[in-house]
Amino acid sequence: MTTPESTPNIVLNVNGIEVIYNHVILVLKGVSLNVPEGKIAAVLGGNGAGKTTTLRAISNLLKAERGEVTKGSIELRGERIENLSTSDLVQRGVVQVMEGRHCFAHLTIEENLMTGSYTRKDKAEIARNLEKVYNYFPRLKTRRTSQAAYTSGGEQQMCAIGRALMTNPSVMLLDEPSMGLAP
Repeated sequence: MTTPESTPNIVLNVNGIEVIYNHVILVLKGVSLNVPEGKIAAVLGGNGAGKTTTLRAISNLLKAERGEVTKGSIELRGERIENLSTSDLVQRGVVQVMEGRHCFAHLTIEENLMTGSYTRKDKAEIARNLEKVYNYFPRLKTRRTSQAAYTSGGEQQMCAIGRALMTNPSVMLLDEPSMGLAP
């Protein structure tokens, strides 16, 4: 028996979503998941199973791929978010690290990290977040002045995750974070 005190707060609630691409191609049907506060959830499946589409639906990146959530709901702490802009979602603490180490090649590692703090105004918070990223990924601190294009795949992946951490997220969506990296 669970009591109200033992019931975890649900941060993210995906309830029976359906995603269609190009107004005709049904990609997801009836996908549901809950992510409690302070917990990690994984979406597992083979190639083409809909993992990336599920993450794009949550972070509202489907429009760029001519897709849309046509049924169901996506809630962040009880607020429906499926129609919010990606920038509104980042303001609310939802950030996605997309597959493929998307770094700004011409920027340094530190400049890449700082692009993740564009929603933050408090310079002390930005400095704390940067130090937190460097504590998680000491290699980035060593390479902070290197142009991202001239860093390894692993360093670029750390940079992409670090940039997301700079937003101080409450929900971080990682799409294939270890793809293409050596063990």
